[in-house]
Amino acid sequence: MIKRLPEGRGVQSIEVGGRLLAAMVELGKPAMLRDLAAMAKVTSAQAHAYLVSFRKIGMVEQDPLSGRYLLGPFALQVGLTRMREHVPLRMASQAAVELAAETGLMVTVTVWGTHGPTIIEVEESVQPVHVNLRVGAGYTVTGTATGRLFAAFLPDDLVRPLIDKERGAGRPGATRLARDKMAADFAEIRRRGFATTEGIPVPGINAVSAPVLDHSGQVQFAITLIGPASDLIVKGDSEQAIFVKRFAESLSANLGFRAERTSDDPAAALPFGFGRVRGEFAERAVPFARPPRRSRPG
Repeated sequence: MIKRLPEGRGVQSIEVGGRLLAAMVELGKPAMLRDLAAMAKVTSAQAHAYLVSFRKIGMVEQDPLSGRYLLGPFALQVGLTRMREHVPLRMASQAAVELAAETGLMVTVTVWGTHGPTIIEVEESVQPVHVNLRVGAGYTVTGTATGRLFAAFLPDDLVRPLIDKERGAGRPGATRLARDKMAADFAEIRRRGFATTEGIPVPGINAVSAPVLDHSGQVQFAITLIGPASDLIVKGDSEQAIFVKRFAESLSANLGFRAERTSDDPAAALPFGFGRVRGEFAERAVPFARPPRRSRPG
């Protein structure tokens, strides 16, 4: 059973102040009072009062020349403490349990190891999926969604030797694709933010894999959802594929990753990673038939 702690009664003023801090994170540069107020959806007078208090504790600074606000030294200390205490792979293990419980499908967590994509976590599906995946096993780079995801996001000089080895070994997933076609495929994966396979390498089984990035934009691990084609639709930008992408984005936000803004509108939505990331995400509509909750073995 995935247990969520009760939230209880909060302090509204702290939540409002949090929106101002989130706006500063989202903008990523010194900002005018009016822009911060617009993003946090408060009046300029309200925003100013909060910012005065934040200045007193070192959470915020104000440039004396431009009057713009930026995060202060205490904000840096908070961020560094979070980074020291947060273990990505521990988070990955919990995330795999949650995603499997939400979807009823198989989930794997994979890191880039000495021999390429290496599975470090497997969460079985509610209904058996007949694929031979276990902790310590590896994915091919070119013939699986997870492998292609790593190939798309990692430096070419790191993945090229394995690609060439697979092509030389005559594996179907590698020999079928010419080098230029693979490059186009990897570019498309980067654009979409996830990789998919349909019936490859196991007929009738689909997969969608998305990257979890750290604060520097480096791939920490891939989270992959695997299931029968009847239960997991991955063609195009399917609702289920986008769900996995958004789930991975929420994990990236927990590691400090901040995607580039796609809008110049200062009133745009606050970053997805702000607040109770996975808790808020879990409350959204899940595009799968919800399975009965199950206990994790052991």
